Amino acid sequence: MEIVTRRADHGGVTSERAQAYRRVTQLLDELGPSKLLAGEQQRIRHAADTLVFCQDVGADYPAREALKDIERLCRTLVESGRWETVTAMRLADDVSHCGPALLPDLQAA
Repeated sequence: MEIVTRRADHGGVTSERAQAYRRVTQLLDELGPSKLLAGEQQRIRHAADTLVFCQDVGADYPAREALKDIERLCRTLVESGRWETVTAMRLADDVSHCGPALLPDLQAA
């Protein structure tokens, strides 16, 4: 079984996406300098920027790669003991919500 995603909000910047972007930038302002290296902060900013302007994650390779990169970063932050799982999950969710909403379609592989 394979999960395929499709656009659910027609890719426009909604108030929900704007709020998610604001949460990411606030988190960076609050935790960034003390809990993240400069390169890590840049990766998060890049992902949020890429996703907020994305119209369709399924058709946007850089947006998909940005999501994968944030997943890897969050996993590394937790596994290294630098971040709690809850904080990393909140960041990953907020970055993901910067992009268009996705609806999962289940298809037989």
